[in-house]
Amino acid sequence: MSDPQTEEHGAFIKTPNQLMTVVVLAFIVPIFIIVLLISYVGGGTRSSPGSQAYSVQAIEARIAPVARVELKDAANKVAASGEQVYKAQCAACHNSGAAGAPKLGDAAAWAPRLKTGFEALWQSSLKGKGAMGAQAGGEYDDVEIGKAVVYLANAAGGKFEDPKPATGSGKAEGDKADKVDASMADATKPSSAKAADDKGPGSK
Repeated sequence: MSDPQTEEHGAFIKTPNQLMTVVVLAFIVPIFIIVLLISYVGGGTRSSPGSQAYSVQAIEARIAPVARVELKDAANKVAASGEQVYKAQCAACHNSGAAGAPKLGDAAAWAPRLKTGFEALWQSSLKGKGAMGAQAGGEYDDVEIGKAVVYLANAAGGKFEDPKPATGSGKAEGDKADKVDASMADATKPSSAKAADDKGPGSK
């Protein structure tokens, strides 16, 4: 008669079929676990540190130009008045007298400056003077800056007139036209007339 304790603690594998099942499971279960781990790890789209440096947005940001050229339609631009330019560009210093700027309407401070004349004041504003930086080349053109100078100066007792926009010299254009007309007339003259002109009025 067999001991019950010996049967209870006996070998788990008793038949060849059980042995085959255990061997198959010993191979299949680890492989199944490895496949699950791979699918879990590779399922999410994860990027390594620094990989964002090669994204389209990052590359475009790196090669973006430092400055941009903006072309303005000067032909259809409405010129700003002296007061508009003053309020937009000059008031910050000339209203408060910052950095020694003569205040708007301060006749005593402007008196020696007015004596230098409009042209000197205009050039000082365009090129800069003292703590004031050059005003040329910004939002407003030179003539508009000149109008602001007139506005400032006249508020302190000046009698300047607004500068006029620069145009081509009528005399120069007329001279050019005369030269073209003369050359055209020369080209249409008969050769005998040209020879007579070359000899001069006193020759025969």
